Amino acid sequence: MGEATYDLIVRAGRVFCADTRMDGPGAVAVSGDRIVAAGEEIVGTAGRVFEFPDGVLLPGLVDLHSHPAPSDWKYGIDPDVEILPRGVTTILSQGDCGADDWQFYRDRVIHGSKTRVRLAMSVARGGERVPGTEAFGNVDDLDVDAGVAAIKDGGDLIWGLSVNASVNACGDSDPKLVVQRTLEIAERTGRPILFGNRWDPYDWPISEQLDLLRSGDVLTYCFHSGPNGIVEDGKVIDAALRARDRGVLFDVGHGMSSFDFPTVEAAIVDGFLPDTISTDQYARHVGSDPQHDLPRTISKLLAAGMDERDAFTRATLRPAGVLGMAGEIGTLRGGACADIAVLERNEDAAPLADVVGNSRPGGCYEPVLTVRAGEVVGAAE
Repeated sequence: MGEATYDLIVRAGRVFCADTRMDGPGAVAVSGDRIVAAGEEIVGTAGRVFEFPDGVLLPGLVDLHSHPAPSDWKYGIDPDVEILPRGVTTILSQGDCGADDWQFYRDRVIHGSKTRVRLAMSVARGGERVPGTEAFGNVDDLDVDAGVAAIKDGGDLIWGLSVNASVNACGDSDPKLVVQRTLEIAERTGRPILFGNRWDPYDWPISEQLDLLRSGDVLTYCFHSGPNGIVEDGKVIDAALRARDRGVLFDVGHGMSSFDFPTVEAAIVDGFLPDTISTDQYARHVGSDPQHDLPRTISKLLAAGMDERDAFTRATLRPAGVLGMAGEIGTLRGGACADIAVLERNEDAAPLADVVGNSRPGGCYEPVLTVRAGEVVGAAE
C-alpha cells in the first residue's frame, strides 16, 4: 500500500488532548475539515506541514464568554479578527443578542464568521445592541414569550440564556425580576443560563443568587474580588460548594473587573478550580497591550497555581462538553472537526496582571498557529 497523503500535518514538541489522554511529542494529520489521526508518529505526506518543536498543540480553544457582534453594538468585536487568530476556534456570546435581532445575528455573525459562534441569548429583546444603555433597564423589554420563540427558531445555534444581575446591566430595574424572567425562559425551553452575579451594590447576597441556579447553569465572573464573591476570608463559601455539588458550573469571565489573583489563588488552594476558562473579551480590549486573549488568561491561571493539564482541559474539552459539542470540538480524536491551536511559551512577555493591579511573573503562552475546520487561519510569521 502507498504512503498516506493528507492535506495538513502539524507536529509539536507537546501534543495535549484531555479527551484521548495524549500528552507528549506528536503530530496531527488533517484531511478536509476532519482530523484523521493524532499520535506520536504520523506517517505520510501532506500538502502543508508545520513544525513547532517548542510548541504545545491543543484542540482549538473554546471561550465560553466573549462578545462577537457588529462593531457598532455595545460590546461587539469581530471574532475572525480579534479572537480566531489567537487560537480560539469556538466562542459563546454572552447576551449580545436578544429576540428582536436573533435572525440578523444568525445571518451576520454566526453564519458570517469563520469562528464557530454560539449564543447565550439575552432575555432583553434588544440584547446588548445599543451603546450607553442598560440591557435590562426597561422591564417591558424582558419578553418571555419572544425569548421562547427565538430559542425554538434558533435550535442548536442558541445554547441558552444569558443574564447579568449587575447594576451596569440592570440600571434601576429589580435584578430579581430580571433573573426570574430569564429562569422562566430557561425552564420553558430546557436551556441553561450563563449567569453574571450581582456584587455592586451589595444588595442581594451571593448565597441567594447561587441557590437559584440549576444543574448545568454556569456562574461567570467567578473570581472577582470584594463582597458577594465566592471567596470570603480566604475560603470558598458554602453556597458555592453547595451549588457545585448540585451541578452548577463556574466560569472565569475575566473581562475588566473579574480576575483577582488573591481570590483565584485562594480558590485553587481550597481545591475549587474553575470548570471553564473564558476571557469576556469585548470592544474595550481591542488593541490592548499586552493583548487580552484566552492564552494569556490561561497563563494567569497557571501563575496562580493551576496545573497545566487542568487549565488546558478547561479551555478545550470541558467547555466543549458544556456547549453539548463533545466529540466534535475540544478533542484531537480522529473524526473530530480539525480545529487546532498551537501555543508557545514567551518567558519575556509582559507581566501577568489582574484587574486591580496585582501581577505575577512566570511567562505567557502565545498563539503561533490556528487551524479552523482544516484551514490555517492564523500563523506566526
